[in-house]
Amino acid sequence: MSAIDDATVPRFPHGVRFREDAVRGQFILVGPERIFNADEVAVEILKRVDGKRDFKALLGELTAVFTADEATIRPDVESFLGDLADKQMVLL
Repeated sequence: MSAIDDATVPRFPHGVRFREDAVRGQFILVGPERIFNADEVAVEILKRVDGKRDFKALLGELTAVFTADEATIRPDVESFLGDLADKQMVLL
C-alpha cells in the first residue's frame, strides 16, 4: 500500500460495521463472513473512520491520543488502514 493522501476520507464499505461486542467486552470489525477483534490501538483508529474525517484530521487526533508526533505514527496508521483496505474492510 502506498502512502495515504491527507485529503483521503477513510470509510467503511456497505456491509462493514465497527461496533462494541458487549458479550465479549471488546470492539470488533464485522464484515461479510469476517470478524476482526480490535486491540486498543485499532479501536482508537477505527473510532475515527466515519466517512467524514479526512486522513490528516484522523492523524491529528491520534497524535493527541498517543502523545506522539505525526511522523512517528503515520507509517503505522497507513499500514493498518492499507491492510484493511486490501481486505475490503475499509475504503480509502
